[in-house]
Amino acid sequence: MIIIQTMTSLLITIQQAGDVAEAMTKAAASAAADAAKESVNWNDVIPRLIEWCVKMGGNLIGAIIIYIVGRFIISLIKKAVNAFLEKRKIEETVKTFVRSMVSISLTVLLIIAIISRLGIETTSFAALLASAGVAIGMAFSGNLQNFAGGVILLLLRPFKVGDYVVAQGVEGYVKEIQIFHTVLTTYDNRTIYVANGSLSSGVITNMSQLVNRRVDWTVSVEYGQNFEKAKNVILGIVDKNPLILKDPAPFVAVKELSNSSVDLIIRVWVKSADYWTVHYDLRREVYEAFNKEGIGFPFPQITVHQAEK
Repeated sequence: MIIIQTMTSLLITIQQAGDVAEAMTKAAASAAADAAKESVNWNDVIPRLIEWCVKMGGNLIGAIIIYIVGRFIISLIKKAVNAFLEKRKIEETVKTFVRSMVSISLTVLLIIAIISRLGIETTSFAALLASAGVAIGMAFSGNLQNFAGGVILLLLRPFKVGDYVVAQGVEGYVKEIQIFHTVLTTYDNRTIYVANGSLSSGVITNMSQLVNRRVDWTVSVEYGQNFEKAKNVILGIVDKNPLILKDPAPFVAVKELSNSSVDLIIRVWVKSADYWTVHYDLRREVYEAFNKEGIGFPFPQITVHQAEK
């Protein structure tokens, strides 16, 4: 009897729990339906959407105006800086660096102004940069090194615009020194950008810094040729060349006795600006004079002696 009463009470309890669960489900469904009706209240959404579009349109137009006016102002400032540098007769090396730094700085300020006008909080933007500070610092560490290298190049001045330099495995005339790079132009009209950081800490050979420069050649003749004859022919060519300096005096001597030739060393001094002209012209003149005088040029050869049986 007790068991039957217990089972009956348990069934009544389960039925009551089911009724409560059903009532809660209906209440939740009703609440969700009311919330959906409130969220899709187009009478409230459409005006807000129009207001947002108008606001963003105004911000966009303002940003475009700021860009146009900002570019115009930047152009005026750059012209004023350039006129100031020209008036002060500052060296071209310094002028190119200052122009590059002014242009980049003004462009960064213009970008910040445009971002602010578009409604993006600059404080939030700064916080975002701060949160990514480690990555940004690693990314810009090379550029900061290049900037410092540019300052060192301006202070120590190992070269100036127009000099012919050899550095970092490349060579050419210095066109300009920018804020991060030094621009070189080669003889075949290529443009080379060398990072200021590596340039300032590496070996730089300036071919134009000194007034005079020595030109060296090695000319080979056959064994058996008269050295004095070859030397006099070379000195005759050198004496007729107006670009070659008389002091220091030209120098001709035997450099080496190679396997198949006698190598002669020729050394003359010229103005640095005449280096390449003399370098190539003298080779041609020596070749033509040796052919005319019957002085033979060597070629690789091996003499084989066969023993008699």
